[in-house]
Amino acid sequence: MCGIALIVSGIRIDTSSLPFDSTTATPTRKSEKLLFSLDDLKEALRRRGPDSFGAKKVLLQLLGQNGVSSFTVEEDGDAADGAIETAKLHFFGATLQLRGINPLVQPLTDASGNVLVYNGEIFGGLHLASDCNDAEFLLQTLGECCSCGSCATDRCVECGKSSIAGVLSAIKGPWAIIYWQDSSRTLWFGRDAFGRRSLLVHWPTVDDSTFLLSSVSPVSPVQQASAEYEDHNGIGCLSYWEELPCGIYSVHVDASKTSGYLVGEVKIHEYTNSMLNELIKWERISVEPSSEDLHTFCHKLSLGQHAKHQPSSEAVPNKTGSIQPAIPMPAHILLNALKESVLRRTSMYTVYQAVISGIRQEKFFPVAILFSGGLDSMILAALLDKCMDPSYEIDLLNVSFDGQLAPDRKSAKAGLNELRRVAPSRKWRLVEIDADLSDLVFETSHVMSLINPANTYMDLNIGIALWLAAGGDGWVSDANTYDNDGNHVRIKYKSNAKILLVGSGADEQCAGYGRHRTSYRRGSWLGLHEEMRLDMQRIWRRNLGRDDRCIADNGKEARFPFLDEDVIRLLLNIPLWEVANLDQPSGIGDKRILREVAELLGLYEAAVLPKRAIQFGSRIARESNRKNFGSNRAANQASAGSVTIHRKSNFC
Repeated sequence: MCGIALIVSGIRIDTSSLPFDSTTATPTRKSEKLLFSLDDLKEALRRRGPDSFGAKKVLLQLLGQNGVSSFTVEEDGDAADGAIETAKLHFFGATLQLRGINPLVQPLTDASGNVLVYNGEIFGGLHLASDCNDAEFLLQTLGECCSCGSCATDRCVECGKSSIAGVLSAIKGPWAIIYWQDSSRTLWFGRDAFGRRSLLVHWPTVDDSTFLLSSVSPVSPVQQASAEYEDHNGIGCLSYWEELPCGIYSVHVDASKTSGYLVGEVKIHEYTNSMLNELIKWERISVEPSSEDLHTFCHKLSLGQHAKHQPSSEAVPNKTGSIQPAIPMPAHILLNALKESVLRRTSMYTVYQAVISGIRQEKFFPVAILFSGGLDSMILAALLDKCMDPSYEIDLLNVSFDGQLAPDRKSAKAGLNELRRVAPSRKWRLVEIDADLSDLVFETSHVMSLINPANTYMDLNIGIALWLAAGGDGWVSDANTYDNDGNHVRIKYKSNAKILLVGSGADEQCAGYGRHRTSYRRGSWLGLHEEMRLDMQRIWRRNLGRDDRCIADNGKEARFPFLDEDVIRLLLNIPLWEVANLDQPSGIGDKRILREVAELLGLYEAAVLPKRAIQFGSRIARESNRKNFGSNRAANQASAGSVTIHRKSNFC
């Protein structure tokens, strides 16, 4: 996980060609003034990338009618030979290094004057050695790309070189990038197609002509105290930042033909990977079943249930050594795909060796799970056990705002017992993170800056819960037994895992939300499909950017196995009625295919657990409602789930 940022000054940015709402990216709109210093920005980035920090500047000069010259200098450097700079691109990079064998400091530069800051992981699509760092590999690969800037395919039809859009489209995994291609005087930036890594943008406005990109919104004492930060209209103030919509963008910098200044038009480029574009459209092959389809599925299901109870002689081993029926059911196929997804995200070759220097091997726990004991986190835990060396303990991070009484704490303890049953040789460590909302005054204000531009109480509740859970600072029991009678001594403990597995994407793809059941009642299978597609196409805006910022603020990296490209494609290839059956009750028909996966893993208790969101399972929503509205009833009457936060509210 890294923190990246760019500040562009002295260039007139033209956003007129962007396909967004005209009020979003136009220089005539007004925005909230967010007052922060470079030190504020650097501090916010360093929290995301604690291993190293660097900054570089690209200085641009206008050479009359002859064009533009550029040169890269260190942060405190100036233009050469006393020349006066016309514009400046100020790059910042803070790194949490999880790959490679040598220390790395961003921004990265090469001999051609290209500059890169990168926050992401390459899990596939591009071929790099196991000991190679993603960012170094990407700098080299992008440095070999075409510089025409107009290629709409993987390769330039004129020079035959790879296009920048083609390279970025090929990456399997989460990424956000800012890249300066010096030969073409072009700035490239963007996010992966599902927005699994945060990248915020401040488009130039009438109030502030600066163009900014950042992984996170900095917070400063000036901002917190400013009267301008308060909403005077009762509906929330205009935000300084926006979530950058997923895509690949470029700004070619050139001299204005009519005036003495530099200009740059923002263009958005299509992903060139046809398979990726199909995933973005999120079109399912089979949505509405015929009576024959349902009859066939019921027959297959009965065969699958029969196969579970047959001796292994009636089953065959697959290439990974696991046993499955001779005719694989969709759940078996999905189980294998999820296992591969977890393996890609937790293989030890991806963990930078310096991470474990100075830590005794038996004390190093590379991967942890944000753990509620619910269906999704239980599946991830069981799969991680199959992918991780048995010598490592696995931390299960559980947050509660009601001590041992919160639903998520109870299900986490029950889940721990079930994991010990299915994986008795593994050492599982349940980290109980207890919190009292009334004690979190500073922390709440801090998380408000992290969730920005999200601004509802629901976002804040989720953000606080995720931020505390990712911090891993809690208590562990001295017991290593099945009983949880509460009499065991609890010991203070802080997880040092740098990689956190998170279950995001499971509900959206497998009909886990209550609104999916509502859509199914109103519009049958087609209505359900449309609602699920809407969820997947807006997950970058509603969930992933916020979650990334809250988790990464602890110097941890969130990884999302359910949002692996291969898993998404597989689920779309499975008929919808085999993914979920919302005619059945909650805990049975919703996320039906994942419940079958849980059963295949031996997680029979987890397989019937109903969906429970983190804000309710941890009981932060209840405590928040009482604090800000007086009661749950008053909060419901005020539609607390969508009420906008006053930036200087009692919540601060």
